[in-house]
This record gives sequence, structure tokens and C-alpha cells, in this order.
Amino acid sequence: MSTPNPFSQPSFFPTHAIVRHHNSCNSWSPSLRFQDHAFAGIGAGTVAVLCMNPLDLLKVKFQVSTRGPKDGIGRGIWRALRDIHANEGWRGLYRGLSPNVAGNASSWGLYFLFYNQLKRRATVDAPDRSLSASQYLLFSAEASAVTAILTNPIWVVKVRTFTAPPNSPAAHRGLWSGLRAIFRDEGWGGLYRGMSLALVGVSNGALQFMTYEKMKNWAFERKRRRVAKLGRTWTTDDDKLSNTAYTIMSGTSKLGALCATYPYQVIRSRIQDDSALARTHHRTITSTIVHTWTHEGLTGFYRGLATNLVRVLPGTCVTFVVYENIAWLLKRAAARREARRFIDGA
Repeated sequence: MSTPNPFSQPSFFPTHAIVRHHNSCNSWSPSLRFQDHAFAGIGAGTVAVLCMNPLDLLKVKFQVSTRGPKDGIGRGIWRALRDIHANEGWRGLYRGLSPNVAGNASSWGLYFLFYNQLKRRATVDAPDRSLSASQYLLFSAEASAVTAILTNPIWVVKVRTFTAPPNSPAAHRGLWSGLRAIFRDEGWGGLYRGMSLALVGVSNGALQFMTYEKMKNWAFERKRRRVAKLGRTWTTDDDKLSNTAYTIMSGTSKLGALCATYPYQVIRSRIQDDSALARTHHRTITSTIVHTWTHEGLTGFYRGLATNLVRVLPGTCVTFVVYENIAWLLKRAAARREARRFIDGA
């Protein structure tokens, strides 16, 4: 016999505290508050950076370099990491950690906050309705654009800290010192270098989330059918896929989006770089594209892609698995609180 589900009686709960799952099980569970989505995103971004900062450092170095790694990608990555460790120790591998953590944590937190607000507004009159692929694409693009505008100064500090020699003045001691130094020397223009390309990068996140959401919806529909076939009531404990499923879906969606939009990242990194080459040839988007195409050809626009895949795919998978688990734990805790209130009020 299945366990009774208190959420099958929606009239006992305030409508702002619950949402109805669009599934055949006719059950209810509490929705997450917007700040819960932000908290889950911040946690996911922080964990991902702590795991992947050395590869993130290497990715940016390869993007601004005009030569690829020697001896193949795998050996080149290993040799580059080994050289950094030999010359600078573990501290060198975690250079730029503070702006990287601040950038990723704030980006994911803000993104999930805005993205879920947009989705909630679109379904406020019909919680059972599933969003279309074009709506996922639009909401993701809007959330990404706002997030990119708010966090661009952090990424400028990160790129310059990653690419500058350890003893260079451009290798800022921390996030705030970097922001102050760039603003003092270059004003707001310096903090928002590469902003237009960051907005172009909105397409990356939009494509990724459209694919991820449709894959997740498909997986949940299959799970709901299995639950209904077994005659069980859908509960909040069922409102989660396996970590393997989240890993496969997030990795697949990111791979497709990254390969489609990668050149803008190379151009943005080169514009945000503060080396002599960048100051001479990479002042604008047009000059960067022309110089890269003339001297490196198509390969130049995909500089660091393999390293990026090695870094981004695991990082993305970690981010989404952590986010989905934190969000589910918060939702389950809310469900238990609602259950206790229902029992106490019965």
C-alpha cells in the first residue's frame, strides 16, 4: 500500500506556497522560493570552481596564446599544469581563485534566480502547462543577458589575473583590488571590456538550457509514467533524477552549445587581456577577428577548445548535479514542513 500523500489535498495550503506538477499523478509539492534557487546556484558555482580552477586558469592561458600546446592536447595540458606547479606551487594553480569563485557563484546564483522567475511568471496562470523550446530559449537568453551585464567586471579581473605573470601589477591580489585598479586606470570602460561579446555569449547558455530543460522534461515524463504504472502516488522524494542522468544531460547540452558558440570566448578573452599583443592588435572586436584570422586561421578561433572541454564539461556536470541536489533537498525540506503543518492543523 502506498503512503498517503498530504499534498493531494491542495485546498488546505496557501496557493503561493505550492505548485502543481504537470504530471499524471495529480499530486502537489511545494515550489522553491526564488532565493532558494539563487542559493543552490551559488553553492553549485562555488563547488565547481574549487574543483576546476587549475583547468580554468589553463583554458584562459591557451585562449590568449597564439600557439597551441605542444605534444598533443592531453600531454600539453598535463605539462602546462606541471610547469605551473613547479614554478609557483599549488598557489599558482589557484591564482585568481577569489574572482573566479565570485564570478561563478554570483553568475549561477543570479542566473537561476532570474531564470526561474521568468519561468514562474510564464506559468503562473497555468502551472500544469509545459513550456516550449522557444520559451526556454528566450528565458535563458534574458537571464543570461542580465547576469552577464552584472558580472562582467569580475570576469575582466579574472582574465587579467590568470594571464598576467605572477609578479606583474596586472596580477591583482584579489577581486576588490583588481576592480579598484582597473576602474582607477581605465574607468567604467575597462570594467566592461568585452561586454558586447559577453552578450553574444548569451546564445551559449540559451542553447544549453533549452536542450537541458527539454531532456529533463522528457526524463521526468518517463519517470511519471513508471510511477503511475506502479500505482504509486508521486511524492517530493520522486521529484529527482539520478546523478548519472543529470551528468549526461548537462554534459550533452553543454557540449553542443559550446561547440556552436566557442569563437566568441576566444575573442572576448583576447580583448580583456592586458598583454602587449592585446594592447596592439586586440583593442576591438574587428581588429581581434582580423588579426586572429590572418595569423592563425580558423584554428585560432578554437584555441583552447580541447582544454575548455576538459575543464567545462566536468565543471558543468558538477554544477548541475550540485544545483539539482541542493534544490531537491530544499524542496523536500519544504514538503516536510508543509506536511507537519497539515497534520497539526487537521
